[in-house]
Amino acid sequence: MRAVVQRVRAARVLVDDEVVGELDLAAGRQGLVLLVGVTHSDTEAQARALAEKVWRLRILDGADGAQVGAADLAAPILVISQFTLYANTDKGRRPSWHAAAPAAVAEPVVDAAAAHLRTLGATVATGRFGAHMAVELVNDGPVTILLEV
Repeated sequence: MRAVVQRVRAARVLVDDEVVGELDLAAGRQGLVLLVGVTHSDTEAQARALAEKVWRLRILDGADGAQVGAADLAAPILVISQFTLYANTDKGRRPSWHAAAPAAVAEPVVDAAAAHLRTLGATVATGRFGAHMAVELVNDGPVTILLEV
């Protein structure tokens, strides 16, 4: 399982010009965007481990200037499926997607990550699995981290 975590000041997902997921961030508040890629062998247990890591990852600014996790600030998280994280570009100019799991495998794993974040106390917004999404975000820092679980 691969994920990209971005610290953001604003983020939303649109499908057919309709907002389907958005972070409610007051001025100066930070949140996270979590792009999740799933391969054939990934499990819901890995999704839960990813959620735990992201929830406690110290990449947000605390009141005293210390780096804290989303758990410390109750920072909202926008979770978006992203099969392109498994692009193979070793040969030629056209990426191969063979390593990305099919929807029947990937969707429950992405859903498990979002669900586990909610059980941890996170406010979670999501994209729409399998849809063509327009993702708008303002990366803060910028901070962008690649995780593999």
